[in-house]
Amino acid sequence: MQDQPTIAFIGAGNMASALIAGLVADGTDPARVLATDPDEGRREQVAAAHGVRTLIDNAEAVRRADVVVLAVKPQVLREVMSGLRAALAERRPLLISIAAGIRTDLLRTWAGTDLPLVRAMPNTPAMIQAGASVLYAAAGLTGAQRDHAEHILRAVGMVAWVEHEEAMDAVTALSGSGPAYYFLVMEAMEQAGRALGLDRETTHLLTLQTALGAARMAMEAEARPDELRRRVTSPGGTTERAIQTLEDGGLRELFERAITAAHDRSVELSRVLGEQ
Repeated sequence: MQDQPTIAFIGAGNMASALIAGLVADGTDPARVLATDPDEGRREQVAAAHGVRTLIDNAEAVRRADVVVLAVKPQVLREVMSGLRAALAERRPLLISIAAGIRTDLLRTWAGTDLPLVRAMPNTPAMIQAGASVLYAAAGLTGAQRDHAEHILRAVGMVAWVEHEEAMDAVTALSGSGPAYYFLVMEAMEQAGRALGLDRETTHLLTLQTALGAARMAMEAEARPDELRRRVTSPGGTTERAIQTLEDGGLRELFERAITAAHDRSVELSRVLGEQ
């Protein structure tokens, strides 16, 4: 494999497009990137936006690639991979799957051959290069292959690895679904602000800037979130009254129940997809 491997994206949807944009911005030669999609308009859009080559034939793309990123919906991945078996056996690329819920043993079965394999779970902020991606390496991956996989996902944000594949269900529940939790909190804050008489635009801007500021403080400070919270919670003040109301309402327990429910659904979906 060369210093800049040829990377083929099977599927050119939003997440694939985000990864391609991040790679090109990070210095990857667009000539080293291929993307396939059945939608001609989508292929034209990706080619025009990023200067990469696009194809309609998945197998042809695999035969040209050192790394193959599976970026199609989980429900159609088995069918897509059935058409790639010969090309995968011939080329033996590093295979990276970003299809939620599809375990590595299934991917190997569907591939029809024992390939170097990484399972990845990015989240939607990857579309603005602010994602959080977690990777799991199947047995037999080399250090260089790990580096290639990490380089691709790091182009759209931070990357972490887990040692056990079962942890991917917790990752799905925490960071995969996590942006929606924060969006819901933003909705609730905006609703409360409007109920107190603030106009819609002011409430919206204050909510977003407060979320951004809090996230940046948490990222840049050495202190953990609990300590940061204590620093802005003056005894007898307005913040203390609000925090106590949230605590009395069972906010922590509610989040634990919600994230556990997402985890359990991830396990359930993995089982269902494996039975199809």
